[in-house]
Amino acid sequence: MTKARSAVEWVVIVLVSLAIAAGAIALLSGYFAGNDTPGVSGSSSGPGIAVKDLGDAHLKPGQTAPRYSSNPPTSGPHVPVAVRKDRALLSNNQLLEALELGNVVLVYGTSTPPAGLEAVARANASPFTPALATAGQAVILARRPGTQGVVGLAWAHLIRVAGPSDPALGRFIQYWLGRRAPSR
Repeated sequence: MTKARSAVEWVVIVLVSLAIAAGAIALLSGYFAGNDTPGVSGSSSGPGIAVKDLGDAHLKPGQTAPRYSSNPPTSGPHVPVAVRKDRALLSNNQLLEALELGNVVLVYGTSTPPAGLEAVARANASPFTPALATAGQAVILARRPGTQGVVGLAWAHLIRVAGPSDPALGRFIQYWLGRRAPSR
């Protein structure tokens, strides 16, 4: 009876151990995390402000773009136009294509980037190249007249800071860089 009992106890211990290990792996890997996209602003799904996700439909050249839920836009139908250089004016189409691919765009209103902005970008990503932007791994600097301070943009998210020295900007880049538009 003792040998039979110890064998049963051993089997129970092994099964309980496996169940605990599987549960820990599932919990730590995010298996139980939700996958839904927030549809309202203010979500705490990451640094910055969540903006209503308007989808990533591709328009044909000449098709009218919809009204976007933010300015600058962070999501929505657009003509896919690649970003070939940074520190330039980007069309909404270029901006949205860059965000859809997973890039982070840092928008400023002056003719040249504010002092320290390039350093923040380079501290968080390799120097801009069109290939890096195509891969969704670029921090793109973009002029946009009328912008106050610096606006960090990612797919359906943004952050407004007074300048490049705000540590929230680096956290925003680190969290969102490489996060593409969700598949539909």
